[in-house]
Amino acid sequence: LTMRFSPSFLLRLVAAVVSIATILPSRALSFQLRSGRQQQQRLFAPVSSALAVTSRQPTSADNKHRFASRSSAASTIIATTGATSRSISAATLKMTATAAASTCASAMASTNPLLQSWSSQPFNLPPFKSITPAHFRPAFEVAMSDHLADLQSIVDNTDEPTFDNVIAPYDRAGATLSKVSGVFGNLCSSANTDDLKEVQTEMTPILSQHRSACTFLPGLFDKIDAVYQSRNDPASGLNSEQIRLVERIHLDFERAGASFDETTQKEYADLKAKLASLTTQFQQNVMKDEETYEIVLKKEDMTGCPDGLVEAAHQAAVDRNKADGEYVITLSRSLVEPFLTFSDRRDLREQAWRAWTRRGELDPERDNLAIATDILKLRKKQAEYHGCKTFAEYQCLDRMAKTPENVMELLENVWRRAKVCADKERKALEEFVAENGEELEGGIMPWDWRYYATKVRAAKYDFDEAALKPYLSLDKVTEAFFAVSGNLFGLRYVKRDDVELFHPDVNCYEVRDKDDKLVSIFLHDNYSRRFKGSGAWMSEYRSQTRNLPAGADEIEEIPIVCNSNNFAKGSGATLLSFDDATTLFHEGGHGHHGMLSDSTYSRLSSTSVLTDFVELPSQLMEHWFEEPEVLKKYARHYETGEEVPQDLLDKLKAAKSFNQGFETIEYTSCALMDMAMHSLDSYDDFDMAKFEEKELERLGMPQGIVMRHRPAHFQHLFSTSAYAAGYYVYLWAEVLDADAFGAFKESGNVFNPEVAEKARKYIYSAGNTVAPDELFRLFRGRDPEIKFMLEKKGLVTADDS
Repeated sequence: LTMRFSPSFLLRLVAAVVSIATILPSRALSFQLRSGRQQQQRLFAPVSSALAVTSRQPTSADNKHRFASRSSAASTIIATTGATSRSISAATLKMTATAAASTCASAMASTNPLLQSWSSQPFNLPPFKSITPAHFRPAFEVAMSDHLADLQSIVDNTDEPTFDNVIAPYDRAGATLSKVSGVFGNLCSSANTDDLKEVQTEMTPILSQHRSACTFLPGLFDKIDAVYQSRNDPASGLNSEQIRLVERIHLDFERAGASFDETTQKEYADLKAKLASLTTQFQQNVMKDEETYEIVLKKEDMTGCPDGLVEAAHQAAVDRNKADGEYVITLSRSLVEPFLTFSDRRDLREQAWRAWTRRGELDPERDNLAIATDILKLRKKQAEYHGCKTFAEYQCLDRMAKTPENVMELLENVWRRAKVCADKERKALEEFVAENGEELEGGIMPWDWRYYATKVRAAKYDFDEAALKPYLSLDKVTEAFFAVSGNLFGLRYVKRDDVELFHPDVNCYEVRDKDDKLVSIFLHDNYSRRFKGSGAWMSEYRSQTRNLPAGADEIEEIPIVCNSNNFAKGSGATLLSFDDATTLFHEGGHGHHGMLSDSTYSRLSSTSVLTDFVELPSQLMEHWFEEPEVLKKYARHYETGEEVPQDLLDKLKAAKSFNQGFETIEYTSCALMDMAMHSLDSYDDFDMAKFEEKELERLGMPQGIVMRHRPAHFQHLFSTSAYAAGYYVYLWAEVLDADAFGAFKESGNVFNPEVAEKARKYIYSAGNTVAPDELFRLFRGRDPEIKFMLEKKGLVTADDS
């Protein structure tokens, strides 16, 4: 601490320790990202790097600390600064620290753009151009101090605990920390330069220490528990949303160890500290592999690749300052997947595939398998603190699935069906190879599957995806997304070219409703680039809430939502694959979950829902892109403006179910591996590579297919805990979204205004104000049925009839 932080901050930290009577662990959990649910993404995308940070969801609280620990806590911190705690009374130290903190905070606020008022910025957006990595550390120091003061004021209130003097102020506490953390978390995902990575690594344990201080604040959980115990008393006068808020906050504290004794709390905080450091390192290792690895090619090496891919590879070479005539394939999915799909060079496909599937283990100094193993061991201990045998059991307790057994029932049902489909597809590929007189050493290998699936699709259905891409420019797909948003929810998007953002490629829009009321600010960050995480995600710089601190600008109620994609930027128009375009709609669905949020309280707003519900809004939105009336109107040739030919759409529809076995196996194997890894009773002598091999053998992994995310780069699991023992949620939500879209289809109009209003009310706006299973019943009038998902995937068998 003495090496890295100012004396004024140490004094404030000491004051906080004296006030809260807790010994802060030397290493602690990294900042909790606004539930692992604030930005979600398609199956292939990482999650943790995208999550926006908030201070309003602490991980735990303590009602068992006693005054006796205060002097030892103060002594511990003072010793690190070279002072002698015995010569200074706690009261004097606290007064001195408070005065110093006030003076220092005032000075920092006058020069640090993160601490200044943003009222001069449009919509109180962050002043991106003024912010540097060096600003975050001192800004966090002030923001953490202010947050502790907010919480301490709740504890110090001598009135009887009520919703209005405990729960409501708790929900809005830490406004400055939320603001600073929102910028920090987003930039760590989208512009994570080496300087910012250094700050991220350094701040991870400090922010965790702060959160531990907040959640173990003596007396805070006592007050929350008092309100919880009386929440259903008619005399409390609480409405259903307020009762839900009380219950969720109380559960947050319980699941974070609020009922542990003092010794256990310290152990638990240390465990989470280690987890924080490991997950941060895991994320950074993957990003470094993606930043640095490249395959440099010549024009003749690009044989078989469509013009759009050639242009994107050329642009990647330009961006990396390569020589004229060179082309670059990076580990960005928007480059490597098309290369695996179209390149005629089997040797280069293998080279690209091997590098792509070994992200996180390309450099011996970045050994993510060892890190992932340590994470699994610590999570097992974490679960045991809560009386659970496995981390999978612990995670499922607060999800719709409830138990790992319910998860496995769904996964195994789909896995069995998908293997049959995948085997048929592989045979079709082998027959094509034989008919064309080709010989493949080793048969159909993973670097062959996409390539030959495209050939078979073209031969069997006369469908060539490359022929479709010219009709799917980024501009037209974005226009289609905005139109669907308008048709469903009455939203319109007003572009603001005058707003300065963190990168010139990012677009800013005002989102207004049919009455011209400002609903949200929407940022669209579509292109892949250096220092940006891979995949796609939704995040928020500011979440919707009506529970603002006194004197706050009303604009703070309006969310700032960001959708991030990683499309390969062409030298001219950026052309998307059908899957890329679907991804844009998917993230747009998450965006609507944030933009249409209508909650009074931050803890219940936006995407702060159970993980297996959060993918419903995103996956539901995907359906509209596939609708003929949308494609016919917006799928236009990027050069001529000609609408997409009907016969091409007919071929697309006919070919849609082909390769569903492959895609389902890619995903479901990951979900099964996730549950298997987090369901072990012991990790003694655990070897991740051997476990992966044996588990895939047990499952009967079809030849020629590998997991979409192998353990060393499985960021859903190891860059955050949000999707750990929870990667199944995409499939769980697919049951919900297929059934939900069925309501539109059954009405005879996919833009039926009555059904759209119900979707807005119960799926996109409600947040966590109502339990998710009840929200679905309110929308559909019944519980979900799996048949819609099976029909969508082409997995219905004779036994289902």
